[in-house]
Amino acid sequence: MKVGYSYLAKQFADPDAILADIKALVISGDFTLGKATVEFEDKFAKLIGCNYAIGVNSGTDALFLSLKALGIGVGDEVITTANTFVATVGAIETSGARTVFVDCNDKYVMDTSQLESAITDKTKAIMPVHYAGQPVNMKEVMAVAKKYDLEVIEDACCAIGASFDNQNCGTIGTTAAFSLHPLKNLNVWGDGGVITTNSKEIKDKLHLLRNHGMVDRDHYAEYAYNSRLDSLQAIVGNHLISDVEWITQQRIKHAQTLDLAFKGLSQVITIPPKAVNEKCVYHMYMLLVENRDALNEYLKSKGISSKIHYPIPLHLQQASQHLGYKLGDFPVAESQAKNIITLPIHQHLTADEIDYMIKTVNEFYL
Repeated sequence: MKVGYSYLAKQFADPDAILADIKALVISGDFTLGKATVEFEDKFAKLIGCNYAIGVNSGTDALFLSLKALGIGVGDEVITTANTFVATVGAIETSGARTVFVDCNDKYVMDTSQLESAITDKTKAIMPVHYAGQPVNMKEVMAVAKKYDLEVIEDACCAIGASFDNQNCGTIGTTAAFSLHPLKNLNVWGDGGVITTNSKEIKDKLHLLRNHGMVDRDHYAEYAYNSRLDSLQAIVGNHLISDVEWITQQRIKHAQTLDLAFKGLSQVITIPPKAVNEKCVYHMYMLLVENRDALNEYLKSKGISSKIHYPIPLHLQQASQHLGYKLGDFPVAESQAKNIITLPIHQHLTADEIDYMIKTVNEFYL
């Protein structure tokens, strides 16, 4: 049996309805910030439960433009977590600001107890990452932000539908960034991203920043960027957005099945703890395991497309040398980088495929 990590062939086995709307788009010529994009932004804002959603070119741009909209740049510092995808830090660094890391906790997300010790007189924002779909403790993040008058930009690129204390990720900070990458829980046929906010002032600023600073065809309020969510991608998003709840529930169900099965291997597998006030949406299903690399190769030899996210934490990457971090600075993130494995968790997995994964992992250890 083969268990694939990608599910796109199954998801888009019958693309005719989407293609029909794309054909109509071609005929209309409504390619840029068109009707489909406005419709998608409205639907996304309702899905997340915020006032405004601004479609942009990618989740990375959603982070970068959030920083720019809040006036964060050269000479400023932004605190984020050592365990995240490169886009989080890439957005901070390309904005001109400097990244300050804190370590992770046993849920693979920001250890909020370390925030205050990372704050300096240059700190302007906190960027918590709801990594793999697991929400950060936003109560503690917001308390620190309020105490020190800091902005909060949620990196919610993996977290559509996730929540903390019954409040959706993407509605808690000043802004939030979401990704519509093809393997996200809500996806499109290429790159795409969304920024959410409850502030009209920030929404208006972002509308300028994503579209050359253009007030209208002949007037420019400032020099800015070209980062618009294409109408074509918005059409795909409009077709899929109604599936988000089903997708989320399927992933949660699969994760619960795997968690229960692996509890019997507690000596070699550590399942991240769960809290009743946190809703994880499992963009990725990650475990801490012994003999990770050998297990990964064994699973692949048995047709299971497991992954490693990511073997070298960002503070130890060449791109971070100027930040001055070294091995041992963030021991939890470093340990997780050596021991985390990611198993397929997508909504199209069958019961037989899940059983096969469980059986194969058990065979390796037993």
